Amino acid sequence: MLKLKTMEEVGVIKSIEGLTAKVSVPRKSACDGCTVDICKPDEQSMEIEALNPIKARVGQKVKIVMKPYTFLKGSIIVYGVPALALIIGAVIGKEVLSHYFKEADPDILSAIFGFGAFVISFIVIKLWSRRLEKKVELKPVIEEIVE
Repeated sequence: MLKLKTMEEVGVIKSIEGLTAKVSVPRKSACDGCTVDICKPDEQSMEIEALNPIKARVGQKVKIVMKPYTFLKGSIIVYGVPALALIIGAVIGKEVLSHYFKEADPDILSAIFGFGAFVISFIVIKLWSRRLEKKVELKPVIEEIVE
């Protein structure tokens, strides 16, 4: 059986809003292409909204844990769905639309429809992620205060 390791980050609490806290953690290179709105990256760090069951306070250094399947599912959605949309759009553009637009070059139709599906997939993912960010079970959790 495959056992996935939990994702852990250490950061400093910047603000607290009810049961959640905004934690500033160092930015990683894996964050460059991410479109999921769990964190808000800037130049050197990113802000993650995490559940705060241990009642940590502003300024404290904390360890945040994210469930591995949440991270894995997010990665597949962010990278896999647009790539699949590009391929499917290109095939549909070339094989189906070329029969309707006989005067157009099939390769150009393939490129237009592929990139169109690619862009639409990002818009759909963005809208869907806004709905998912409200689900408590998908949020990172502050596990402990680090001294």
